[in-house]
Amino acid sequence: MSRFVLGGAAAIAGIGATEFSKQSGRSELRLACEAITAALADAGLRPAEVDGLCTYSLDHNIESEVFRNIGGRELKFFSRVHYGGGAACATVLQAALAVQAGLAEVVVVYRAMNERSEYRFGSGLMPAAHVVTAELVQFGWYMPYGLMTPASWVAMLARRYMHESGATSADFGRVAVTMREHAARNPAAWFHGKPITLAEHQASRPICEPLRLLDCCQESDGAVALVVTSTERARGLRQPPAVIAAAAQGAASDQQQMTSYYRADIARLTEVELVARQLWAQSGLAPADMQTAVIYDHFTPLVLMQLEAYGFCDRGAAPQFVRDGQIGLGGRLPVNTHGGQLGEGYIHGLNGVAEGVRQIRGTSCNPVAAVEHVLVTAGTGVPTSALILGRGTRR
Repeated sequence: MSRFVLGGAAAIAGIGATEFSKQSGRSELRLACEAITAALADAGLRPAEVDGLCTYSLDHNIESEVFRNIGGRELKFFSRVHYGGGAACATVLQAALAVQAGLAEVVVVYRAMNERSEYRFGSGLMPAAHVVTAELVQFGWYMPYGLMTPASWVAMLARRYMHESGATSADFGRVAVTMREHAARNPAAWFHGKPITLAEHQASRPICEPLRLLDCCQESDGAVALVVTSTERARGLRQPPAVIAAAAQGAASDQQQMTSYYRADIARLTEVELVARQLWAQSGLAPADMQTAVIYDHFTPLVLMQLEAYGFCDRGAAPQFVRDGQIGLGGRLPVNTHGGQLGEGYIHGLNGVAEGVRQIRGTSCNPVAAVEHVLVTAGTGVPTSALILGRGTRR
């Protein structure tokens, strides 16, 4: 496997976001344009310089309308990635590949959603289908038996993980408490100034055994955008570049969307293990080289499982890793210093990529000392993606 798939040729040069709310009061198109405008201003670039767009297949904003409304001139590249939050880092990968291949010079990655005020992913119910697809048929094997929501799908994996690792609900709670502690220091977070205690986590209402309310991420309105360009060009722009040292996607054996129950071991995230192997091989780095990580925290048990899959601790050792405070500020691997999707906002993980950039720049509200590399992961339980960001020098 080549160690130089990207080779640091592309970097994130700008980040922008709207506020994260439960009622934005404006269209998703406007949210997208606001975030993109902010990201371009952050990079010191003009809308006319944008010639590529990447987003998620679930984003409702078509590229032509976004491009027209930001004042774009010539769009040479556009791409969408499926699987919800699993696309978070794959969109950046697509943008970086386009820049590296010379297909575009300035590619904006965006995600905009009114996921609290207009529709709610947490409901889990699939819309009535006029055309029966393999994707929809998959859910027909589970929904008639009560597995109707993302929380119920993850609960199956969480229960098996508890059986094998000895993890407890309190261990899941420690993840939630840490994320909220970080969010409490983040002025942009929905839960700014609102930490929780482990007792409060344990008292939160059950959603689907063993998950409690505070094990589940938020539903948010808002938008985030990133500007990807060549590392060489980024060095001459307004902000220090966050170099894309490695990026990868992965789907593994018997992969389904949140319901990969036919695997031999459902307490493992084999798609994450595949992505991890690619990242370490591409970059020549190892878990020990990461000073901090942004771990996709849609549900607390999957944070523990990802810590193991990426090699930060041995199989079954993540509960003790968390008990020892290793994911908190001052721990071995501070996780989600912005508060994550549990504490800051749920923008399908793209706000986590932005936090990775802030850690590289040293502008995070919870800065980790001497950051050289940051791991950022995407949604799990689905085909997933991840990336490693590193420091770049200014010209």
